[in-house]
Amino acid sequence: MTLLLTTLNAKYIHTNLAIRLLYALNEDHPGLEWKEFSIKEDQDEVAAFCSRYDVVAFSCYIWNITQTLEVARKIKSLNPAAKILLGGPEVSYDWQDVIAQPEVDYIITGEGETPFRAFLQAYPEVADIPNIVSKAGSETRYFQDSVIFDLKAYEQIMPYRNDPPESLANKVLYIETSRGCPYKCEFCLASLDNKVRYLPMDSIKSTLLFMMQNGRVVKFLDRTFNIKRDFTLDIFRFILDNYRPENVFQFEITADILHPDIMQFIEDHVPPGLFRFEIGIQTVNQKANLEVSRKQNFDKTKAIIQRLEHKVEMHLDLIVGLPLDRWEDIKYSFEEVFKLFPPELQLGFLKFLKGTPMLYKHAQHGYVFDPTPPYQIIESNYLSREELHRIELLEHALEIYWNKKRTPHTLKYVTVQYSIFEFLLGLGTWFGEKKDFFKYVLADVYELLFDYVSTYYPDDSVLKELIALDYYLYAKINPKTLFLEEVDRQTKNRLLVEMGLPQDHTRFRVLPVPFDFAHFTKQNAIVPKASVVVIRYNGISRAEIMPQLLPVE
Repeated sequence: MTLLLTTLNAKYIHTNLAIRLLYALNEDHPGLEWKEFSIKEDQDEVAAFCSRYDVVAFSCYIWNITQTLEVARKIKSLNPAAKILLGGPEVSYDWQDVIAQPEVDYIITGEGETPFRAFLQAYPEVADIPNIVSKAGSETRYFQDSVIFDLKAYEQIMPYRNDPPESLANKVLYIETSRGCPYKCEFCLASLDNKVRYLPMDSIKSTLLFMMQNGRVVKFLDRTFNIKRDFTLDIFRFILDNYRPENVFQFEITADILHPDIMQFIEDHVPPGLFRFEIGIQTVNQKANLEVSRKQNFDKTKAIIQRLEHKVEMHLDLIVGLPLDRWEDIKYSFEEVFKLFPPELQLGFLKFLKGTPMLYKHAQHGYVFDPTPPYQIIESNYLSREELHRIELLEHALEIYWNKKRTPHTLKYVTVQYSIFEFLLGLGTWFGEKKDFFKYVLADVYELLFDYVSTYYPDDSVLKELIALDYYLYAKINPKTLFLEEVDRQTKNRLLVEMGLPQDHTRFRVLPVPFDFAHFTKQNAIVPKASVVVIRYNGISRAEIMPQLLPVE
């Protein structure tokens, strides 16, 4: 029997840890191979490759299940004798509709290590293996078992050892140091396993060392990485002893339980930009938190974010659609979290994942949701379809203008002067009326914003000037003139000479503004003072502001 472990990743740069672990545990089995694809690859080509095998085992998630089933159908058309085995979180619960599909022969539910090994050893007589769904004619066979895989088995396992090291340099590499989550958030699959188990430390460190030496971005899959103080500090110390300058490490943490010793360690030892923290705030509304069994102290979370943001890049998450979270609650949460100015603010929409308590209690809150992946909310007792649609428009504007770092100064100013929620809501609506959110050029981003501000904020000259500065600062090479003219050539030459800079008009742009821009960048406040902003372009990275800002004479 030949068996291919595979998956369709969301992007080429992603890697799948699950198939690597299963292969590493069973690589001595004859006929076992692994290969990963992406959902953007030609499905016919993927199916042609997979159809060579007796069994094709797919790792399934909410983002790839639709494409996986399409590829499985194509495999069957090319090789009707091939068997399709599915595993992963998307097929571990409520799998009845999936196994009913003619292209699916087997499903592994829950943790895959134990049933997958049994499948390899017993195939084709696999009907009585616990946690494997199989077909017998028109009947389905399934015996559920609560056996938990002993993570000590990973003592000598390094999941990336079968990757050519040179292939990992530009990919996102994933590592898990533990399984389970102590929290019971009802919208999250992690809430179903409240016993936290750790992999062997030697295995964690050997894997981490290999990832640091051969990769760049390392993401920890642990749901709450900072549960244990000593464990967290041990991993942090190991990273600091072995990382390369280009490495970046991302952790999912619960901020309001972050131990003071961990915070002090970060302040004392961690270089700025080395760590990224993903923090799920979800909502500031405590009634909504309690309704989904969440505990969170936002004031404490906020204080910790502000204390560490000069060292750690913060990625914050909000969820739209939680029970008891109405329009005004969402607006308040968004504005309070945006005031923290995280480098990335993810505004997600409630999804009804298979197996979660939220799915099974959806009717009591009047939820209507898409029955197909990603099972996103359509309406509820708290939000109408129109309200959700409007927030989607806001989310598009948030992604285009803030998360892509195209207008940071503009939106920081808006946050102080106006309602950032209302501003982005209007901007998203304006943008959607003029352009397709997924088909636009960079100039559209700034011109549409400038037109929007000119229409709805016509008397705010500072806002228009900040749009211009953001436009010029985003470029790598000196862009065409828009919104704000430079000082005259004679003044520009004089200022460049006074600053000790070459009189290269292609590399520098000197822009006059009627306020102290340096003060604004530090305090987010406008102080009237005629000055110039000198911007340098190097053609490689985004433009930079020269440190000396001079008054115009």
